[in-house]
Amino acid sequence: MAMSEKILSVAPMLDWTDRHCRHFLRLICPSCVLYTEMLTTNALLLGRDPQRFLEYSAAEHPLILQVGGDDPEAMRRVSWLAREYQYDGINLNVGCPSPRVQKGSFGACLMATPEHVATLMTALADSGLPVSIKHRLGLDREENYAALQQFVGRVAQSGCRHFIVHARNAWLKGLNPAENREIPPLRWDWVQQLKQDFPHLQIEINGGFKAPATVLEQYPSVDGVMIGRAAYHNPLLLAEVEIALGRRAQLPERGQILEDLMTYAESWGETLPAPRLSRHLHGLYYGVAGAGEWRRFLGTAALNESAADFLRRALQQFA
Repeated sequence: MAMSEKILSVAPMLDWTDRHCRHFLRLICPSCVLYTEMLTTNALLLGRDPQRFLEYSAAEHPLILQVGGDDPEAMRRVSWLAREYQYDGINLNVGCPSPRVQKGSFGACLMATPEHVATLMTALADSGLPVSIKHRLGLDREENYAALQQFVGRVAQSGCRHFIVHARNAWLKGLNPAENREIPPLRWDWVQQLKQDFPHLQIEINGGFKAPATVLEQYPSVDGVMIGRAAYHNPLLLAEVEIALGRRAQLPERGQILEDLMTYAESWGETLPAPRLSRHLHGLYYGVAGAGEWRRFLGTAALNESAADFLRRALQQFA
């Protein structure tokens, strides 16, 4: 795969990558693949308002729906919902270690049952949308590359060809979700080895990427890099990677991003309160003069103020 074809994506992040965050990130990174937050099959099939979770703006494409659950029939039904809403693909979460997910026996727990994961992937493929899986290296403190290799091999037999690998184990006991993103050792080399062992599969790596240099170092060995919290805290990191990949000549202007965001906010009118958008913008001035002033300004966003009015104030002060 040529460098120009390599995948650059933003990880699905619960409570963070909602539709407003995704629109903001799309303004910064036109070539990124974006993902929804993980949505459970129960929320989509049994909730009163699935439309609230599934709707998005056309600018977000390419956009992948990430789902969590353990019931094949529910997965099949959700795949057709994803097709109805014209998502570009659907992804199964086999990496989340939260207590709520463990109670439901899905997320990272599913790594213990590769046969069942293969069944779920077959069900997800029912609608014809491209499918992918996001998983960990293994569970708890057992570090066994052969088991990871067997997991990928079995799931690939279902027809899944795209594997996004968070290069850490998921510790189901003793760590909370935040600690699970930092404490289990990173094994980027295991993901690189997967690509060697399964050259016909699309292998994308996730975990621990905070600078363009470390992202770029991965591309010769894998098909893509997924960036998580670093992209949220410093979104222009994505544009820096695009420059390095030859997809753009320079960083976007922050003032222009705010202007484009205001156009988006105006389309919502009074229905979008300022904090629902402003909470995602803390990283816009990351690492540059005025970052502290920007963060303090974001603290002035009020529930009785529309996002559009808030952004007008922002443009007056920062553009």
